[in-house]
Amino acid sequence: MMIDTKIHPKKSLGQNFLKDENIARKIVSSLALKTDDHVLEIGAGAGVLTKYLIQRVKKVVAVEIDKNLVQQLLKKFWDCDNLFLYRDDILNIYLEEILERSQLWKVVANLPYHITSPVLFKLFENRKLFGSATLMVQREVAQRIIAQPGSKAYGILSVFSQYYADVKNLFDVSKHVFFPKPEVSSSVIRLDFRNNGSFNLQQERLFRQLVKGTFGQRRKMLRNSLKSTFEKNIDLTQLNFDLEQRPEDVSVECFVELTKQIESVLVLN
Repeated sequence: MMIDTKIHPKKSLGQNFLKDENIARKIVSSLALKTDDHVLEIGAGAGVLTKYLIQRVKKVVAVEIDKNLVQQLLKKFWDCDNLFLYRDDILNIYLEEILERSQLWKVVANLPYHITSPVLFKLFENRKLFGSATLMVQREVAQRIIAQPGSKAYGILSVFSQYYADVKNLFDVSKHVFFPKPEVSSSVIRLDFRNNGSFNLQQERLFRQLVKGTFGQRRKMLRNSLKSTFEKNIDLTQLNFDLEQRPEDVSVECFVELTKQIESVLVLN
């Protein structure tokens, strides 16, 4: 694909445009699209994915923050009645206002490094709207998302991603297929969201507090980090859990179990 000479990448937005049509088709193919699907595209950019999406699904909602790119996309796709384009910051937009709740949407995005985690957490917050998300991210971030307990890459993003979704690294992407060429390579990952019903609202709040608080002190054993994670003092002797572990050794399932035990202790106190 030839990049439009009118496009001037903005470093402040972390813009790196995909210029390889084969990779674009491979990403779209990995979405396993059906003709009645609804797709949310985060960061339509130069439209390299958009043009394939609108050919294959019932509706595409594309969000793009760059004014100049939006103007070019409107000119390029002016006659596409299944494309709805919004000029906005995906982190500020209220998704339930632009996405019908009666439909499970598929998400696709090429995410700049600096907004990957915030976008993921926004998707987690609105996961009832989505069936899956196929995202191109920095390879290092992909490794963190799929990391298992006991590895250095395992952390907050790993636990939340794997709690809210089944995650899979689909394929790696060379830095040479972007304009301008980034300093790092990328990976395409897929998240198939779960309809988690194991937590009530209080437990989910505690779960997030637990994971963030303990990984914020990841070199400490749980016995020590738990004391400063929660405002109320917890009687650790009431927990049936190995508190000699560090958070990087605790599986997602065990974080869930520990959350429920902590809630029970807090209620009793």
